[in-house]
Amino acid sequence: MPRLLVACLLFGLFVPPAAAFETAAEEAILIDLTAGTVLFEKDADTQIPPASMSKIMTAYMVFKRLKAGDLSMEDTFLVSEKAWRKGGSKMFVEVGDRVAVEDLLRGVIVQSGNDASIVLAEGIAGSEAAFAELMNREAEELGLTNSSFANATGWPDPNHRMSVRDLAKVASVLVQDYPEYYGLYSETEFTWHEIRQSNRNPLLYRNIDADGLKTGHTEEAGYCLTASALRGDRRLVMVVAGLESARQRAEESERLLEWGFREFSAERLFEIGEVVEEAEVWLGEDATVPLVVAEDAVMAVRRDARDDVVVTVSYDGPIPAPVAAGDRLATLTVQVPDMPAREFPLLAGGDVEKLGPIGRLMAGVRHLIFGKL
Repeated sequence: MPRLLVACLLFGLFVPPAAAFETAAEEAILIDLTAGTVLFEKDADTQIPPASMSKIMTAYMVFKRLKAGDLSMEDTFLVSEKAWRKGGSKMFVEVGDRVAVEDLLRGVIVQSGNDASIVLAEGIAGSEAAFAELMNREAEELGLTNSSFANATGWPDPNHRMSVRDLAKVASVLVQDYPEYYGLYSETEFTWHEIRQSNRNPLLYRNIDADGLKTGHTEEAGYCLTASALRGDRRLVMVVAGLESARQRAEESERLLEWGFREFSAERLFEIGEVVEEAEVWLGEDATVPLVVAEDAVMAVRRDARDDVVVTVSYDGPIPAPVAAGDRLATLTVQVPDMPAREFPLLAGGDVEKLGPIGRLMAGVRHLIFGKL
């Protein structure tokens, strides 16, 4: 029969939660990446024109190939006339030149160059259209359910859309899986052909621990920003879109990040390998087996709700022997007021061999007489 253990961490009186955050952004999301928790969202799954924020996906396509060894920073790509002629923000590459991938990445990330984006797209896939198809395939693998790509730049196109949740997902992947390249996003300027341009991300200059990622702006999209900040051991990822001015974009972004750091803490409930509970074993040489967490159990909690966390361990028990260390046996569920519950797998912390014939017989007798395993 199912066995359920509930441990309530209640250390004080209930305090009403702070007022919900309000933002002028039409769409927004804030994620505590350390805890894997969405702290705030507003129309997070609406498909919007991402403008130059979609260059995060362009950079991801390059980072993935660099890490796989299919591309190197020293490789060079030819600048086509199409790339050279492209309007909007530019790196100012010259048609016919060959430019190193490392420089092109800085042109995309720091300078938001449409020309650099197209050079990378054509160098990898042969054409920008073919690169967009690769982006769409990669979006499916990443689980981007509200994204479609028509180009490498974010140039206005009715078929080029992303949601702020999808943008946050890609940003999170860049931070977690490509730390060796992510540092490019914190560079505040880059010079090419003696033209020095500053990074357009306003949060890099505001002393709030921001280290990326990418702005966007078109008439249809408004002013947008995908950003991340690392404070201590906590990292937040944020996206805002549909704002009315560059100043409002900077102010709303800073307010949302500061709210996330101030109002929430990342609580480490259990460390990887830590024993959470002992599960009963049926017909085993040991009566119980330790249940250990398969990963650090970290949860973002509002600071005024830390005393109201509820931790539940559930499994179907008693668990029949034999049991092998590493078997998934149970689930740890963490519930926090006003937030979605999170689940963490619990594994067997050791082996439990099955009793021999005589041991099983004696266990059956004890169960019949005393009701014990």
